[in-house]
Amino acid sequence: MFGLTNLDLLSLGWFMLAWAIHAYVVERSNWRKKSLNYRMDLSRRDWMRAMLGREVRIVDTQIMASLHQGTAFFASTSLFAIGGALALLRSSGEVMDVFRTLPFALPTSHAVFEIKVVGLLLLFVYAFFKFAWSYRLFNYVAIQIGATPPAKQSKSKMALAHVDRIARMITIAGRHFNRGQRAIFFALAYLGWFVNGYVLGFATAAVLFVVLMRQFGPTARWLFDE
Repeated sequence: MFGLTNLDLLSLGWFMLAWAIHAYVVERSNWRKKSLNYRMDLSRRDWMRAMLGREVRIVDTQIMASLHQGTAFFASTSLFAIGGALALLRSSGEVMDVFRTLPFALPTSHAVFEIKVVGLLLLFVYAFFKFAWSYRLFNYVAIQIGATPPAKQSKSKMALAHVDRIARMITIAGRHFNRGQRAIFFALAYLGWFVNGYVLGFATAAVLFVVLMRQFGPTARWLFDE
C-alpha cells in the first residue's frame, strides 16, 4: 500500500493503537480517576471555589498569565515544528541521505519518505490546533474570572453556578492542552519510523510507558498523598 512494507504498516498500526490506549485510559476508562490529570481537574475546581471567596484576585490573574505563557510557548513551538516538517519535504533527497547513514536504517523510496514526513506534519498540525484552542479557552476563563461576583456574594446560587462554569471551562482547556502534549510526545516516537519500523515500534512502546507512568506512577500518587 503506497509502497509501505508490512513492517511499516504493522508499526504504524501499533503507533495508532498506543495513542488510542493512552487517550482511552487517561480520559474515558474507570482508571482515569486515579490519573494525575483527573486530580488536577479536581484542583482546578477547588481553585475556582477558593477564588470566589477572595476579594482581591491578583493571585488568580497571575496564575492565568502563567498558563497563557506556557500554552503560547507550546503553540509557537508547534508552528516551528510544522515549518521544519515542510522543510523536510523540500529537501527530502538530502535528508534521506542522512538517514541512510544511521545504524539499522532500511532502504526506502522517495515516495515512502514523503508519506512519513506528511504524517509527522499532521501530528504537529494537530498539536498546534490543540494548543491554540487551549490558549483561546484560557482567555475565556480569564474573562470569566473578571466577571466573577464579589466575595460578599460567594454564597449565592448565581455565584456558585458561575464558578462551576469556569471550572468546567478551564478543565476543558487543560484537556486540550494535554492532548497537544500527547501529540508532541508521540511525535518523538514517530521519528523512529524514519530509521525503520522496528525503531518506531520500540519508541512507541517506550513513550507509552513513560506517559502512563507520569499519570499513574508512584510520583503522581505521591504528589497527592495526604
